[in-house]
Amino acid sequence: MSPSETIMLTHVKARLALHHLAEGDGRPLLLLHGLGEASPISVPTSAAAWPGPVWALDFTGHGASTVPLGGGYTSEMLMADVDIAIAHLGNVTILGRGLGGYVALLIAGARSKEVRGAVITDGPGLFGGQNSGPSSAHILTVAHPPTELDRPTPDPFALIELSTDVRPPDYATNFARMAAQMSDLDRPVTVAARGRSPWIDAVIQEVGVDTNTVEAALANYAAIS
Repeated sequence: MSPSETIMLTHVKARLALHHLAEGDGRPLLLLHGLGEASPISVPTSAAAWPGPVWALDFTGHGASTVPLGGGYTSEMLMADVDIAIAHLGNVTILGRGLGGYVALLIAGARSKEVRGAVITDGPGLFGGQNSGPSSAHILTVAHPPTELDRPTPDPFALIELSTDVRPPDYATNFARMAAQMSDLDRPVTVAARGRSPWIDAVIQEVGVDTNTVEAALANYAAIS
């Protein structure tokens, strides 16, 4: 498969766009974009030294992937998107930007053997909803919800629902602990984000979580088998 080619994967009723950005030898690097974004059309500078092939996934409701009717987005739903991509690619290292960084943490815990390093970096949707305790119910509305014939991306429901996605620190640390306990890597998760929120601060304190630059983190993960 040549670079810049896109394949479509099936996730229940959704079609997910998986973009092939670069050739290479060895383990693939999978890029996960931020909230409201789409996959880059070329390899980011920070990942230019990655020796293996580079792929990028459009989450449901973003880029060239399916926009479902009526919303219903959660980070766990996007984690399942990534699981579909891993089933196609095999073992991967993940570089997640913003929302994609949080999803990278979740899948690193859920698929500790298949994810050979997850790097979390700054970008849209990194923090999610700040409130981690009980709050008043709110009703989400979209002025012009998508129809069967008109489903532009990013889906406005995705922007609203995922920007208020609650991320309790103890929930996030559960996934960091699963990654540390089940992976054979000493530090399966690296936080390269400069932004800090309660869930990020909590994850950094966990055994098996490193803090480093994107370039250094990817070099470390590229060196492992």
